[in-house]
Amino acid sequence: MRTDPILNKASILAKKGNYEGALKILKDEEDRYYGSFKYYYLYAVICLYSGSFVEAHSNFNLARKIKMKDPCTMLGLAILYLKRMNINQAVDYYLDVQEIEPTNRIAKKALAVIRKNSESEALSDWLTDNLVKLFPPIPAPVIDTKTIVFGTLTLSAAAILTLVILLNLNAIKTFFKPKELRSTAEFILSDDDKNAPVQIDGSFLYILTHDQAIKLYEEALALFRQFKDEEAKINLNKIIKSNASIPIINRAKVIMDNTQVPSFDTLKDRNIPSLSDVRKEPALYDNVHVIWKGMASNINITNEYTRFDFLVGYDTRRTLEGIITVTFDITNHIQFTINPEHPLEVLGKIKVNPLNSAVSLQGIAIHQSGRLDNF
Repeated sequence: MRTDPILNKASILAKKGNYEGALKILKDEEDRYYGSFKYYYLYAVICLYSGSFVEAHSNFNLARKIKMKDPCTMLGLAILYLKRMNINQAVDYYLDVQEIEPTNRIAKKALAVIRKNSESEALSDWLTDNLVKLFPPIPAPVIDTKTIVFGTLTLSAAAILTLVILLNLNAIKTFFKPKELRSTAEFILSDDDKNAPVQIDGSFLYILTHDQAIKLYEEALALFRQFKDEEAKINLNKIIKSNASIPIINRAKVIMDNTQVPSFDTLKDRNIPSLSDVRKEPALYDNVHVIWKGMASNINITNEYTRFDFLVGYDTRRTLEGIITVTFDITNHIQFTINPEHPLEVLGKIKVNPLNSAVSLQGIAIHQSGRLDNF
């Protein structure tokens, strides 16, 4: 495991109480860590301990856009809302933490404090002297494992050699279990489906042969089994808009309904289509999630949504792939502001207008370095 000397140095200084020095180190490296969860969380939690609550809130929100279910990030947001006496929002976050980590000590203590001090004045008095007790932890420096790895390589090699000698091939296969796959037994085509996989009459966007329809469906199912939902959707879209039989189309729709909404950390390493790919054949990419970089303009914020024109590919201010509309519905009380002077990344679901094939994005999450959030 590679250590990060910059984050480690900041963490060490913060652990010693030198919050100003730690924040200076991190601030100077802001561009280097664009889109880094570890950076945003470390910056946020140090700001929290230093009393810079506005910056803490901003960076906790950036961290949460990357890892929505990280307990420490939610603890950071919770204590900030509790400090403002926004009890309901704070309790929501603490309950979310308990759902993920039922034994979480800080969430348990915070909820007990809130219950005990039901009157606002009593709770405010308790927080005045004890606020720091509910802060999430400053991450400990990561220990450099080079020496440890070097020292254990010989023992590891010997252990592996012994394992190979002692275990037969079947036992080794059992020992090295493959990654768990999603159950898809209910979606396997029946013999009747395979005997009549296409329709003869009708008007369709894609025309498939007997063998193509079966192969396309089975490829989609294999991708779905491996949790490669966005890749699977491309095949599923083609099936749904083709001359495949009604039973196969219906199965494809059910699979589509069972796909999961990704996050930045689960989607980043996938083969993400470009805007030009999508515009060449938009029907294949309807409801597919992507992460695109660019700039925002014409930002419109209402009580119901945040909407802007997204200049895709213009994050370097050199190449513009195209301009599309991005809409974030205001849900779960998550609100944010967007700085039009800074590049951003958008995680969103592609929406294709059936009348003119225009492409837009339904926003899911956003990353932006240097954005100031309302607090």
